[in-house]
Amino acid sequence: MNKEFRLKTKEGDFLNINTYGLENIKSSPCLILVHGFKGFKDWGFFPYTATYFADKGFFVLSFNFSHNGVDESVNDFTRLDKFAENTVSLEVSELAQIINAYKSGFFEESVFGKICLIGHSRGGGVALLSSLIEKVDSYIVWATVAEFDRYTERQKTEWRKQGFVEVLNSRTNQMMRMNVGLLEDVENNKDGDLSIENAVKSLGKPLLIIHGTEDLSVPIAEGEQIFNWSNKSLTEFEKIPTAGHTYDIVHPFKGSNKKFDLVISKTKDFFDKVFK
Repeated sequence: MNKEFRLKTKEGDFLNINTYGLENIKSSPCLILVHGFKGFKDWGFFPYTATYFADKGFFVLSFNFSHNGVDESVNDFTRLDKFAENTVSLEVSELAQIINAYKSGFFEESVFGKICLIGHSRGGGVALLSSLIEKVDSYIVWATVAEFDRYTERQKTEWRKQGFVEVLNSRTNQMMRMNVGLLEDVENNKDGDLSIENAVKSLGKPLLIIHGTEDLSVPIAEGEQIFNWSNKSLTEFEKIPTAGHTYDIVHPFKGSNKKFDLVISKTKDFFDKVFK
């Protein structure tokens, strides 16, 4: 059974959440899917992944960050004003609040209690950082960044001068603005609350890293860096040959493929070990 929820955050925003396999909430672990930059809960492989694991008996949550630019619309960025004001710290806070909402009975008073986060790209970094606030039982990161301070000094100078930068969304052909608050958030917190290195080194939980060898958006060297920081006795690193950043999945979703089938298979094998 699928059901939609709306959670009001402590910041006063609302998170739109889809649940899959609600009938499994008392008997099976909860999987929380975390989208990345220019992503959303209904993008490409997220509904497919949620349905797949709900059919396997899991309870699955997929949600939109409040400032990801997608409001009530499924596929369109209609709130570019919110997108411009987004920060990594806000996303970490919102994910921690969803974790707490599950634990506190927001979706159902009685729950199984075990949780795994599955984050893609920036969402993987946010998932790892959330462990500094609300630790869960295991973590899976797909094509994930190793750091958020990803800008050259020249880019930063221009960003501060203008007060914003713009990035093109090649799918929608929209120019998407990011205000200087994002840069300030990253710079001010990169050695503390937004340090993925610190989060991984203190994780102490099972971690699966999956990365495509031909990822041009987030090079596989970043997955290797995360692995280097990790506790090797608790971590697995799977490389997907010839795969790019989204494992050749597109939006609108046109079906799975051999590369993404391998991602799902490796993810399922990890669950079988962690939640045996």
